[in-house]
Amino acid sequence: MSYFREAKAHFVASHQHPINQVLHHLTNALAIAAVILLFIDWRWTIVCLVLTQVFALGGHAVFERNEPAFVKYPGITILASLSWSFDHWFGFRQLLKRFNAHS
Repeated sequence: MSYFREAKAHFVASHQHPINQVLHHLTNALAIAAVILLFIDWRWTIVCLVLTQVFALGGHAVFERNEPAFVKYPGITILASLSWSFDHWFGFRQLLKRFNAHS
């Protein structure tokens, strides 16, 4: 298994509580907004980045009661998290399932 797939599988396993999942989708949206806002007003970028950490770490502390995935897979967890959100936001996971079912 590739390192990315292993990291993503660990990420998914670490995020089973529905409220924690919503909080992490929110943090991913805020992270994307932070990049965009960097070109508009850097102060809003800082606000977004702080909120991402508050929501993500709070979700693990309060709802999931486990350590964040970045502890085991630092760095690549950001990409695994974004990939996970894109799967849900745009239905990539459902399309892949349908494609594999017809193969």
